[in-house]
Amino acid sequence: MTAKLLFKTLFLVIMLFMLVLIGMNNKDTVSFSLPPILKSRVTQPAAVMYYAFFAVGILSGVILGAGGGGKKSASKDSGGKSNK
Repeated sequence: MTAKLLFKTLFLVIMLFMLVLIGMNNKDTVSFSLPPILKSRVTQPAAVMYYAFFAVGILSGVILGAGGGGKKSASKDSGGKSNK
């Protein structure tokens, strides 16, 4: 297991633990409005709203980070030999 994978796994476990804590301790309702997209206000418990924004952030990061392999270089020279 590489250090990078270990760090990412630990980070994910900590974030999920934070979601559990937020869900247990934030039961008040929150009102959210976004006039250009939503016609009416959305009223949900604060923990549900936090989870929704967290999910949107994760999805945005995955979409922006996907496919970052780049193009492979053009065909390699065949061992320095010319084809004349």
